[in-house]
Amino acid sequence: MSNAFTGLPVGRGLLYLIVAGVAWGTAGAAASLVYRASDMGPVALSFWRCAIGLVLLLAVRPLTSRRPRGAVRAVREPLARRAPRALVTGLGLAVFQTAYFAAVQSTGLAVATVVTLGAGPVLIALGARLALGERLGWGGTTAVLGALAGLGVLVLGGGAASVRLSGVLLALLSAVGYSLMTLLTRWWGRDGGADAGSTSVGAFAVTSACLLPLALAEGLVPHTAEPARLLWLLVYVAAVPTALAYGLYFAGAAVVRSATVSVIMLLEPVSAAGLAVLVLGEHLTAATLAGTLLMLVSVAGLAVAEARAAREVREAREARTRPAPV
Repeated sequence: MSNAFTGLPVGRGLLYLIVAGVAWGTAGAAASLVYRASDMGPVALSFWRCAIGLVLLLAVRPLTSRRPRGAVRAVREPLARRAPRALVTGLGLAVFQTAYFAAVQSTGLAVATVVTLGAGPVLIALGARLALGERLGWGGTTAVLGALAGLGVLVLGGGAASVRLSGVLLALLSAVGYSLMTLLTRWWGRDGGADAGSTSVGAFAVTSACLLPLALAEGLVPHTAEPARLLWLLVYVAAVPTALAYGLYFAGAAVVRSATVSVIMLLEPVSAAGLAVLVLGEHLTAATLAGTLLMLVSVAGLAVAEARAAREVREAREARTRPAPV
């Protein structure tokens, strides 16, 4: 089934989201290498990530402006309608990233990750049900709960974690920003107003503007003894887990149900855990293996349910348009 406005099949949207989730998981390892090579802070890294990503998107935009075959050519919207969408999406992205980094600093990586990524699917499922009329059903609810359980085992199973109320509140704020961004992308996609390229460019422009004052206060230009290595790392962070991943995310989130999007994005900690074992030399623990398997099974189950629902909608639409027998 293809989305009537973007021409993107739901199956391809699911693939885009899977690739985006895996790409997001590489950002943590790349960021740790950036911190080792310089004294750059997390806010400055977020700024450069979005700013360089914006430049890369603008550079390749002429090459990716062709619409998919069979897509309806959309009428270019006036700036008065496009600007609020870019503003809201960019603010959501800025809140998502900045509040998450602040939560990590306050209460640690494990708790911040569990609260942010765990609250996200719950908030998105509730928002999608109330605002978009999307129902998960028993199978979808079971998949969401299984994914959240896997996330808890994966992140918290390796050892004790300290919990601070301020950090939990910041992580919840981050989840609100992420949920708002996902729900609005889905809403605009259903109405035919979500273009992945325009959404990414607008969001990165607004996010860069929001983060610039904070990055200046933290220290925009880092000190490093390895400038070439730092530059390549920044380009990678901006290109793969940012420009590429968010472009695929906005495209997939426009045609896939919001709750499904949020669960598939839980592939980020799975990808990060795999890199930690394969690249950074960390040990593969039973908790890591169990949490990863539980999350992968849940993601696969929800993806299959999404594809089945899309096929049923397509068959129902074909049945309505099929001429009655004489």
